[in-house]
Amino acid sequence: MQKILIVEDEELLVKALKKKLEKEAFEIFVARDGIEGLDAAKAHAPDLILLDIVMPRMDGITMLAKMRKEDWGKDIPVIILTNLSSDEKMAESEAQGVNQYLVKTNWGIDEIIEKIKDKLDS
Repeated sequence: MQKILIVEDEELLVKALKKKLEKEAFEIFVARDGIEGLDAAKAHAPDLILLDIVMPRMDGITMLAKMRKEDWGKDIPVIILTNLSSDEKMAESEAQGVNQYLVKTNWGIDEIIEKIKDKLDS
């Protein structure tokens, strides 16, 4: 069973993604900010991380940068899922090795699930 870590502080989105991904037979772990996200990624070695940018305590780009410096975090595929449609944040994310940058308002849950499946199959 493939493992996905959702690092997101928006409770309703977490519940919707978790429910949908579990139906698709993924094992799901959830973290509410970048600090919890780093701990969870190290502990669970997910096959993919779905990562928000704007979160309390540590934002997603900082978490990604810290993770990419560690041997265990260099190659984990990461999809950014954020409300920020900023070219600057997109460039920062890409510089840290993000695999895909999705703006929440542009994508439905089913489309996000398809993006996750595509990334895991590639």
